[in-house]
Amino acid sequence: MAATELDDGSHEVVYLDWNNALDVLEKAYKAGLFVLIIGPKGTGKTTLVRKFASAMKKELYSVNFSLRTRESHLVGTRTIDKGEISFVEGVLVKSMKEGTMLYLDELNAAEADVLLRLDEALDDRRQLVLKEAEGQLVKASPDWFVIATINPLSHVGTKELPPQLLSRFPVRMRLDYPPEDLELEIVKRHVKMDDGRMRDVKHAIQLARSLRDAAAVEELYYSPSLRETIAFAKMLNAGLSGRQAAEVVYANAYDQWGQVEYQKVLDMITSIFGDK
Repeated sequence: MAATELDDGSHEVVYLDWNNALDVLEKAYKAGLFVLIIGPKGTGKTTLVRKFASAMKKELYSVNFSLRTRESHLVGTRTIDKGEISFVEGVLVKSMKEGTMLYLDELNAAEADVLLRLDEALDDRRQLVLKEAEGQLVKASPDWFVIATINPLSHVGTKELPPQLLSRFPVRMRLDYPPEDLELEIVKRHVKMDDGRMRDVKHAIQLARSLRDAAAVEELYYSPSLRETIAFAKMLNAGLSGRQAAEVVYANAYDQWGQVEYQKVLDMITSIFGDK
């Protein structure tokens, strides 16, 4: 099922804006242009969107797309209660009417029929005909704003966006992994570390960078995210050595692709952390 949530801005969202992304989003919002953020998993796309919504004091509705996401999740569905037939609005319709910020996460994992309904709502007219509700016409509030994210096509379950839908997002932002010093700063924001463990964390960031580079040229099947770097630091705090944490957080994930893949990563860990 597609996950739909409302972020009420009740807590502060921490985001290190190292590539001026918030400024680009603000300019797009003021210009009334929808935004597409492109980048691999774990680069902070969702955190960026949540931070922007909080900064703009906008309510945020979100949909996480998958092969199981249906039109009804977006537009709504008919229900029967005590013999009365009614229509329960979906997140897309609610967002359009209320003028909230709508976050379409992993849009290129959606099925074609879902994308078709979105395309109708996102064109210049910004309106939607509800065939599910006697043809009711929904027009978006003037301050309605949409941000979508997509993962690279190398990710499982992703597909190319249809050109007409791509054109609905004329502002395109590329979000990659931050530089190593910024990644260290992000880890320190999430995990309290003493100086004695910093060397191992820096080694983990070096390892993650190497694994990402190898995955980018298809030498490995998997590219670790920032979440894994944070998990590595937490495992250090829990008492594992740097070598042990690297194995359980990084190397073991590659075992599903066989011994050769696993050994490649294990050799990289040995070169950085040593044998013990």
